Amino acid sequence: MQNVAEHAIDQTNRRDFLYIWTGALGAVAAGSAVIPLVDQMNPDASTIAAGAPIEVDLGQIPEGQVVTLKWRGKPIFVRHRSQKEIDESKAVAVASLPDPQPDSARIGTFNGKPMEKWIVNIGTCTHLGCVPLNNQGEFHGWYCPCHGSHYDTAGRIRKGPAPKNLELPPFSFQSESKVRIG
Repeated sequence: MQNVAEHAIDQTNRRDFLYIWTGALGAVAAGSAVIPLVDQMNPDASTIAAGAPIEVDLGQIPEGQVVTLKWRGKPIFVRHRSQKEIDESKAVAVASLPDPQPDSARIGTFNGKPMEKWIVNIGTCTHLGCVPLNNQGEFHGWYCPCHGSHYDTAGRIRKGPAPKNLELPPFSFQSESKVRIG
C-alpha cells in the first residue's frame, strides 16, 4: 500500500513540474512572437528621414554649442546661445539687415515663455544650398565658406551673397529641455 501512495505522490510532483515547465515555455514563445510584432510598428529609418518628427533632448547641449541633426535629409542646427549672444542678437538694428527679422521672430516658446537661448535652423545656406560652418564668421554664428555668407547666432544673414536668413523648420518645445522638429 505504501508503494502505491508513494507512486501517486511521485506522479503528482512530476505532473506539476510538467505543467509549470510547459507554461514557462508557452510564455517564452508568446513573448518571442509579441516582441517582433510590436517592434515592426515603429517607423523605419527611411520613414524618419522622409519627415517624421524628431525630438531633441536639449539638456545634452552645453551653452555656446551647436548640434547638427538630420531631418528630411537636411541638416538641422540646434544652438544653445549664451546670454551674451542673446543680448548681441537683440541689439542689432533690424532695418540694417539684408532680410530684416527680429531675434524674437526666430525663437520658439514654451507655455507662453520665450525660449531665447535656443535657435533651431535648417542648416543650408540660402545662397546655393551649401552647409555653413558652426561658430564661424564675423558674427560668430555660421559661415558659408563656398561664397562667403556670414550669419549671426540667430541664423540671420549679415554679410555675403545669401539673400535670406537660414530657414526655420517647423518646431515646438515639448518642455524646457525638449524640442520637437517636424
